[in-house]
Amino acid sequence: MSRIVIVGGHGKIALLLAPLLAEHDHSVTALIRNPEHARDIKEVGASPVVADVEQLDTAGIAEVISGHDAIVWAAGAGGGNPERTRAVDQDAAIRSMDAASEAGVHRYVMISYCGAGPDHGADPESAFFAYAEAKAAADEHLRGTDLDWTVLGPSALTLDPASGSIQVGREGSGSVSRENVARVIAEVLDANATVGRTIEFHDGSTPISEALR
Repeated sequence: MSRIVIVGGHGKIALLLAPLLAEHDHSVTALIRNPEHARDIKEVGASPVVADVEQLDTAGIAEVISGHDAIVWAAGAGGGNPERTRAVDQDAAIRSMDAASEAGVHRYVMISYCGAGPDHGADPESAFFAYAEAKAAADEHLRGTDLDWTVLGPSALTLDPASGSIQVGREGSGSVSRENVARVIAEVLDANATVGRTIEFHDGSTPISEALR
């Protein structure tokens, strides 16, 4: 059994991921900002911890995640405000990576998006630009750490039921169900061969475990 902490524990993907991990006998801690979300967290088999990573410094995050074996970054500002996007998707994410090193939480899985990177191509005038810049910076920082990292790049997210099958690569259907993303994360946490890899993916026809090989 591994002890896994999900940052952004009340997000749509996180709420799908927690029960999958619990089914595999992992102990799951979900970090949330709103204490009113604690009941939802408990209902999916995770332990809620109220901790606002946007406000916590590196030492504060390290204290919260200490004692876990792996961290999943599923948090995000949700767009709309460039300053807050930078504060959460870039700065807080980077602090969480430094905190993971400090706390000895060596396994780190980042949920990014398909096409992320310095060459993201987003229009500087678009609302998406701040998010693209923040994710590029956070992903690059993670790749430069000594953590056992994996960067996941799902394409456009849907509410479709999980097919259990994906296509790996930048080219593909252009969308993926959140349930499939949750299943990919669960597989990745149990697959050492995914350490040090950036995996972009879509809904496809190859079973997830096979596609990740």
